[in-house]
Amino acid sequence: MKLCKNLAILIFAAAMVFLNLGAAYAQASETFDISTFQPPKNWTKKASQSSIQISTEDKVTGAYCLITLFKSLPGIGNSRENFDITWQTVVKGMVNVSTAPEMQPSNNPEDWKVEMGSAPFEKDGLKGVAVLVTASGYGKMVNAMILTNTQAYEPEITAFLESFSFKKPAAEVSTFKSPAPVRSSAAANGYGFTTTNFDDGWTSTVQEDWVQVTKGNVKVLLHYPTDKIIAANTDVDVMCAAAWNVLVKPRYSNIENYQITPGVLDQFRPYFAQANLTDNATGEKVFVVLFKKGNSGWIEIIAADKNSFIQSFGVDISKIDYYVDSKIWEPLTKLANYNKFAVAASDLAGKWTNKFFGMTQYVNANTGFDAGMNTHSSKTNFEFGASQTYKWDLVAASGFVGSIKFQGVKSSGRFSLPSNWQATFSSIEGKPKTYNAHFSCIKGARILWLDGEAFGRLN
Repeated sequence: MKLCKNLAILIFAAAMVFLNLGAAYAQASETFDISTFQPPKNWTKKASQSSIQISTEDKVTGAYCLITLFKSLPGIGNSRENFDITWQTVVKGMVNVSTAPEMQPSNNPEDWKVEMGSAPFEKDGLKGVAVLVTASGYGKMVNAMILTNTQAYEPEITAFLESFSFKKPAAEVSTFKSPAPVRSSAAANGYGFTTTNFDDGWTSTVQEDWVQVTKGNVKVLLHYPTDKIIAANTDVDVMCAAAWNVLVKPRYSNIENYQITPGVLDQFRPYFAQANLTDNATGEKVFVVLFKKGNSGWIEIIAADKNSFIQSFGVDISKIDYYVDSKIWEPLTKLANYNKFAVAASDLAGKWTNKFFGMTQYVNANTGFDAGMNTHSSKTNFEFGASQTYKWDLVAASGFVGSIKFQGVKSSGRFSLPSNWQATFSSIEGKPKTYNAHFSCIKGARILWLDGEAFGRLN
């Protein structure tokens, strides 16, 4: 633990200037994706489409250091949420960390925000410290992971982090068009819409245990989250087997040619299993793929045969190796976006809430002792009443433990739906506001999304 704390303090000093202009290093810098940096001299470098690995090793003493810089990805939330999901999927996916990450104070230079955490790890008999540095800005996140068992390389690590600069990502033009909602019958848990016809030919319908998405002869099941999938670890074979046995196996028989992908170098580990099966309900032979990556949830794709699947999605397991381009998974991860349904005014009756909590543990850079904990929490509520009226309030609490400050704001008025994919409120913080709105489904309930923020219904 001492190595972890001491190294984290040293690297944090570099992380505080992680996002400088990098002008002093421009003459010897390299560029990867949106990142420009200066790699340590005489270190081994290995590049792929999704990351660059820079490493060194002293074969006499056994000292080593491995730095992995990943390609930028869309952020999933604020800087701490981006850090947390990367820690869970990348760091814990590569090594066995023994504790939760010890966080350093956040840094917010210019338009990017840096989060850094570290923890001891062990893998294949090797022990050391894992450090994750996550920079978030412009809707993107860039991650650098450091694995080492010594403080001897601290000068090189510091210089590497100090050399960084980021190119502002080009603005992305949204091509999303409001899909055509289909009004349901009186059933379907009282919600107005249970089917969505998308412009690209896919059609989504709400089912009891999944959202079913169809196009041509291909059927996709977006499985709802479940606590029945229990895996001993996050290895691909273990996770795929655990999910397969719960989500797929009960509905099929006569399994043949079960395969999983090999381990791949990717910021978010993909889980992919496939097999030929017999559908117990129809007696037909089908080709089934079970897939998950990041926060996609478990996705089941059912095709007539292997070739039909490859033609539809371009994923051929025989061509996947450790360095496969992460873009290969995009046709599969995009399927999760079809869990999307329109909103009717009658659907909103009642109270909906969004909660957030985060904290930062501070450590004295000189002594390594605990220097306090800063917390932030917030809660936003919408309460929809008769005649399209609403009440809205936001309560936030932040500050160091022992001196937390509370703030709140509220308003009320009337709401309208300009379309089934938008909601307009007469007053939010003193002025009218329109949100993009839709529902996604979970088992027995729905999540309301307003401009990317998720709200759960309070019974």
